[in-house]
Amino acid sequence: MVNSSPAVAAHAEGEEIEVLESTDVLPVAPEDQWKSLFDKYDPENSGFISTERFRDLLAAHGSELDPHKLEVLLALADGNADGKICYQDFVNLVSSADELEMSNKRSNSFRRAILQGSRQLRNSALREEVGLGLSRRLVRHVAYETLPREVDRKWYFDSYTYCPPPWLMLAITIAEVVVFMYYGLQLNRWVLQVSSPYFLKGPLPYHPQLRAQAWRYLSYIFMHAGIEHLGLNMAMQLLVGVPLEMVHGALRIGLVYVCGVLAGSLAVSVTDMTAPVVGSSGGVYALVSAHLANVVMNWSGMKCQFKLFRMAMALVCMSVEFGRAVWLRFYPPAFPPCPNPSFVAHLGGVAVGLTLGVVVLQNYEQRLQEQSLFWIFFSVYTLFIFCGIFWNIFAYSLLDVKLPPPP
Repeated sequence: MVNSSPAVAAHAEGEEIEVLESTDVLPVAPEDQWKSLFDKYDPENSGFISTERFRDLLAAHGSELDPHKLEVLLALADGNADGKICYQDFVNLVSSADELEMSNKRSNSFRRAILQGSRQLRNSALREEVGLGLSRRLVRHVAYETLPREVDRKWYFDSYTYCPPPWLMLAITIAEVVVFMYYGLQLNRWVLQVSSPYFLKGPLPYHPQLRAQAWRYLSYIFMHAGIEHLGLNMAMQLLVGVPLEMVHGALRIGLVYVCGVLAGSLAVSVTDMTAPVVGSSGGVYALVSAHLANVVMNWSGMKCQFKLFRMAMALVCMSVEFGRAVWLRFYPPAFPPCPNPSFVAHLGGVAVGLTLGVVVLQNYEQRLQEQSLFWIFFSVYTLFIFCGIFWNIFAYSLLDVKLPPPP
């Protein structure tokens, strides 16, 4: 029987980075030899062995493993809550024949197991760690806010370095504030800027008469109807978007955000054909709805504090903002016949969040291109985009829609 020791644990922690990058820390035994050993300790052919039998196997054949890997495997056996280990997990940890050819998913699983084992050797749960600085406590908080599995949280906590920082959500928010301040000074109006005759004359908002200017389907996010509109969107964007970007990266979160923005403006052009669009609600609602759906689907695994209360607060914020948008849409416009901005962009963002966004947030480890559900939702989204484009090209003239005059 091989026992863990503090010295070995400290040595394992110090060499953690080296282990992750090395390709020869695994045993030299071929996989079929480990299969025969596994079968020997699994006489029922169940595909699983108990952690006690796993320890016996390591005790009998542990000399073929380097000391660090043996300590990690023993720690995993001690910390396995199910009390059993399947053959595939066993192979992922001890097979070396095809390490260089492993897929990203399998390699990441192996690296996580190393980190998880080191953490169990230190006998310290992530939530119980003390002496952390403010930045590390923030990373731990974000991990518990967004990731449902403890092994994901530990891997994220150990690997996140604030490089790069969550620049995308911060940059978009700063740009929105700058644009709002500019128009506030130009129009000398901070509440309900949309009531100014010059509000829609700029190059940013979407207007049905100017739908041929393709950039407006995205640039409208930088314009807001007033400080009340900007404030609610900015709060949700920072409180939800920044933590999600810290975990999933700017590329994935940017994909969900931009898809929500584009779906929002196209949804307006299809269902509310005479209305303009302003505000970042399409992208914000895509992120928030995806996050809330992820929390609900992994309710037992999410360990964030007061999650029910915080979900209720998020839903209240979304409802208030959506209610404001609906009220404004049907409020008598300041300059008829042009109506006030549409609220349909919110619904387009929610649709993206509950489909494409959920798939992105649920696959923290796996590559998106390896997920069939991602390609299904992305294909449906792409089909919607093409249908929206054809609608904008042909439907307005075929339906003889009476559009408001250009701003």
